Amino acid sequence: MTLRIGAEEEFHVLDVESGRLVPRARAVLDRLHRPGFTTELQQSVVESNSAVHDTLGALLAELARSRRLLDATASSLGLVTVAAGTVPLGRPSPRNVTAGRRYRHMADEYRRVADEQLVCSAQVHVDIPDRDTAVRAMCLVSPWLPPLLALSASSPFWLGADTGYASWRTMLWQRWPTAGPPGCYADAAAYDAALEELIRSGVISDAGMAYQDVRPSAHQRTLELRICDACPRVETVVLVAGLFRALVRDACDRLARGDGGRCDGHHEWLRAATWRAARSGLEGVLVDPVTRRAVPAHRVLHGMAARLRPALEASGDWETVHELLTRALADGSAARRLRQAAEGEDLLASIDLLVAETRGAAGPRAAAPARPARTPRPSPVAGGAAF
Repeated sequence: MTLRIGAEEEFHVLDVESGRLVPRARAVLDRLHRPGFTTELQQSVVESNSAVHDTLGALLAELARSRRLLDATASSLGLVTVAAGTVPLGRPSPRNVTAGRRYRHMADEYRRVADEQLVCSAQVHVDIPDRDTAVRAMCLVSPWLPPLLALSASSPFWLGADTGYASWRTMLWQRWPTAGPPGCYADAAAYDAALEELIRSGVISDAGMAYQDVRPSAHQRTLELRICDACPRVETVVLVAGLFRALVRDACDRLARGDGGRCDGHHEWLRAATWRAARSGLEGVLVDPVTRRAVPAHRVLHGMAARLRPALEASGDWETVHELLTRALADGSAARRLRQAAEGEDLLASIDLLVAETRGAAGPRAAAPARPARTPRPSPVAGGAAF
């Protein structure tokens, strides 16, 4: 059985000269005129949606094509698009919410939380036999999602400053009332009843606002991964997709055998594990999903891949995932690379790196954006003149 996969990627829109976030997603989309691209809550974000694919190679090829097309379109407007959880330079504004009644309601209801939703994620969809299986599988895959967050961590900077976190997007995202681990449910009816109860409470307005780390799709027969930062390197998205597909396959196989695992209903450790992954990325320890103890990130991820090898081989993904994981652990997280670029020069250097990696440059500084040479300047934080 082949579990097909698809991905959604979100991209920040930046001014090519200043590197600052700008609310011009609509201009990019109007010139793009292609299916598969859409708006998000903030006017500074463009989302791309892939088709469904059987192989990681086909997914990689499509995501790379979409990035090239988006980059060419943005460049024609004096803009650039980058994939990262957050970008170094941005300014929250309630005036920059995308037009539409739903988005306007979110801006009015959630105020600063919505204003500061200047974040981008990468989301992966994997086929699932039915909605009951999707809901039951959530409990089995959830302990292994923080390591996927660590792989994707790409948001160390926020409003011109280093946050000390590998994924500050996670900290911003978890302020939404439904964000975080999904919990465990006996079946789809129980999950849907809990979701309906949330809607009746008035805290959220629709099922689309179920922002858990993983959820059954409301419109497709898939399980949707939502914990990850947007990834500068497209290969990281593919690595995460391969591991998540293996997690879903393993969960489906276990459920078919009647092995629902053991869940005590306590997910405090899982929220803590997510915090740890957001804080450390690949450069520190993670909470091991088996022992629930602090273990170096590379050991957790190697152990995860070994555990999932039968599922990876069944999908034909083992060699690709092994190769991409080896490289990811050798290179370190995007958060680390961005910090190194900023420490060597300034925050604009980290933006140059984001642009280069989003465009597909393999080396650390292989392709800076087409911007005139700049003279050395103090950090944008200095003197309070960040934006």
